[in-house]
Amino acid sequence: MTSTPPPALIDSHHHLWDLAQRPQAWLDEPALTSIRRTFTPDDLRATATSTVAGRRLHRTVVVQCVPDVPETEDLLALAAREPLIAAVVGWVDLTSPAVGDELDRLLAGPGGGYLRSLRSLVQGETDPEWLQRPDVERGLAALRDRGLGYDVLVRSHQLDQASRLAERLPDLPLVLDHAGKPDLAGRELEDWERRLRRLAGHPQVVCKVSGLITEADHEAWTTADIRPAWDVLLSAFGPDRLMFGSDWPVANLAGGWNRWAETVDELLDGCSADETSAILAGTATAFYRLAPHS
Repeated sequence: MTSTPPPALIDSHHHLWDLAQRPQAWLDEPALTSIRRTFTPDDLRATATSTVAGRRLHRTVVVQCVPDVPETEDLLALAAREPLIAAVVGWVDLTSPAVGDELDRLLAGPGGGYLRSLRSLVQGETDPEWLQRPDVERGLAALRDRGLGYDVLVRSHQLDQASRLAERLPDLPLVLDHAGKPDLAGRELEDWERRLRRLAGHPQVVCKVSGLITEADHEAWTTADIRPAWDVLLSAFGPDRLMFGSDWPVANLAGGWNRWAETVDELLDGCSADETSAILAGTATAFYRLAPHS
């Protein structure tokens, strides 16, 4: 008699860094002092103890932090020896004429089979049409041609760039990181919702329910503060196009992995078993082409 494995919980978005191996200049901001230290898979395992809909953390997707190919190489090598990590979101210079060769080298290198998506730090770009630059589009086409997806990291006012990308490259799988960073602290959601719904109109786009607590008041947020964004996301994308993510350890700035997991547990109230399964595991499994849970 074989036992049925417990249902999976997949964290579709977290980071790892070793400051002794690679500096993270973005952590120099005074507001980030509390997370200015090394974070490893063992730290995540020790931290992520809460359940969501009765599920414990099973697998994760680790996401790049810095625009640096060696970091991606290190994450791929780590995934090859770390059973918790099921996929890697890496970085290459999309504007480089050699982007295809770089991708091929990464895919053929140690842990290359774990590379499932790429990400650019578009949120920091000042060009309002950065994702429409011809050299960027050429790089994105190289991802598509190799069966890779693209994690879209934009702020609310940049969501129209993502919509134009979805229109111009309809066969490139896209996932919106952190729900496009709605202004939960300022409670200004109207423009975000309008832009988000336009993006959600493209069926190849899915969305991470991640990073919301760091867009709210870090000290005072409650589930009620997150719910308006959640309701929009559920309405715009539907559960089959949403995926749970923690954005740990950045989430530690506003409560941490467990508090976010407990909040998602509350937000899922009213969702069916199938809808819950999609949000907590199914969408991430499909987008990142993860091996079946066993």
